[in-house]
Amino acid sequence: MENRSLSLAARLILLLAFSCPALAADSGPSPELEADWQLRLDKAEALQSESRARKEEAERIFEQKSAQCRKNFLVNQCLDQARHEHMLSGRAASKLEIEGKAQERAVKKEQLADKDRRQAEAAPQRAVERENRAVETGEARQAAEAEAAATRANKARQAEEGARRKAAEAEQQRKKREDHEARVARKMQQAERHEAEAAKK
Repeated sequence: MENRSLSLAARLILLLAFSCPALAADSGPSPELEADWQLRLDKAEALQSESRARKEEAERIFEQKSAQCRKNFLVNQCLDQARHEHMLSGRAASKLEIEGKAQERAVKKEQLADKDRRQAEAAPQRAVERENRAVETGEARQAAEAEAAATRANKARQAEEGARRKAAEAEQQRKKREDHEARVARKMQQAERHEAEAAKK
């Protein structure tokens, strides 16, 4: 039974592997488009990295200026100036980050649109392949069920033949036993007759 289910599974796997050429052929966008997207994603990442670096640098400079301002005579004016410069640096860094994220979103949106387009183009072919696979799978299942039914019928026939053979053997044994008992009974009767005859003499 296990061998039969394994052979059915192997047939179904082969069937699926050979019936999916369009899925294998539709591997993705062109290498040029992939390269363009990667270049733009790298640029977006570089902008975001630069933004982080600028924010860290602005924070470091602000800390330094704040420490120096505490040593000056006009502390509040100095701190206000340091905060203003820090704010301007932060805004410039945020603009870089926003630009980088916008570029990244644009690339992701293009990738998604390209994927949706390719899926829409491949949908009719995939539907045909799905239908073919369903037919082939149904045929394979019917063949497997027919094979299983034939195997069950063969086993039932063998079991019936075995039962008939056992019944015939049992009947043969019964006849042998009856014959043996009849012979023993005859011999006992003969022995009794001989004894009776011997006793009369």
